[in-house]
Amino acid sequence: MLRRPRRNRKSETVRNLIEETSLSLKDMIFPMFLVDGSNQKIEVASMPGIYRFSTDLMLREIETCMKLGIMAFDVFPAYPETLKDSIASESYNPETFYLKALREIKKNFPEICLMSDVAMDPYSSDGHDGLVKNGKILNDETLEILGRMSLAQADAGVDILGPSDMMDGRVGYIRGLLDENGYSETSIMSYTAKYASAFYGPFRDALDSAPKFGDKKTYQMNPANSKEALIEADLDMEEGADFLMVKPALAYLDIIKLLSENYPLPIAAYNVSGEYSMIKAAANRGWLDGDRAMFESLLSIKRSGAKVILTYFAKEFAMLSK
Repeated sequence: MLRRPRRNRKSETVRNLIEETSLSLKDMIFPMFLVDGSNQKIEVASMPGIYRFSTDLMLREIETCMKLGIMAFDVFPAYPETLKDSIASESYNPETFYLKALREIKKNFPEICLMSDVAMDPYSSDGHDGLVKNGKILNDETLEILGRMSLAQADAGVDILGPSDMMDGRVGYIRGLLDENGYSETSIMSYTAKYASAFYGPFRDALDSAPKFGDKKTYQMNPANSKEALIEADLDMEEGADFLMVKPALAYLDIIKLLSENYPLPIAAYNVSGEYSMIKAAANRGWLDGDRAMFESLLSIKRSGAKVILTYFAKEFAMLSK
């Protein structure tokens, strides 16, 4: 046998020499959950090790993460039902706790990359990502609300806006508003291929944002489709997106690869709550090695072509990498 591939696996040093894919904290964004009040740290029951923080404790947690080398954060707000309405008006109230928290975070840590979420569901009494009328999710009427929300977040100092709503045309609408109002430096990471997935359950627990009726299949993508992702990516790139995101990640590695091979923009992938919780649950029962499963999962996302990974494992990865 002239060719013996095992020769290149014979020691850790040799394996390291030919390693094709590597993970770094520079690749990762850490999603975090915010609640109103003070001195609040509440574990998400379906996401072991992940907490909802009030602003004061989130500032401490971010500082801890920075010392570990994490420099990018995506903050999601959990709103009480009393502040929700059908038009998500709290989302652009300059005195709302989410916008005040974003300002505080950026004021205290100007060097970090701060990302925010643009969608109606955290603020909507209907629990949907768009405006609802007679049981139907309205597209064009939603854009104005998303635009007001985007301007408010940009004004709070956010570096990257994450439109997660999947309304048609929202990237171009938001980009136009940002540029017209002096926020040309604010980036857009579009949720380009966001699938109607079963893997979002724990996230909705964390934010209490599940839809009050129906599902999100009229705006989120069909898991059976891949070519449709190319249509979405074409539109988002034309409309001014700076990053294209695939969500979820592990069940859609083929979509990450498809976009990475066809578009010059950096591809992001969201390693979502259900993917995190499955590994945590299995590890807690001793069914698998949680740390190894984490590394392998993240490596597969990077190997498939993602330049950026949003993952709840970021802090654990940082601690294990020290």
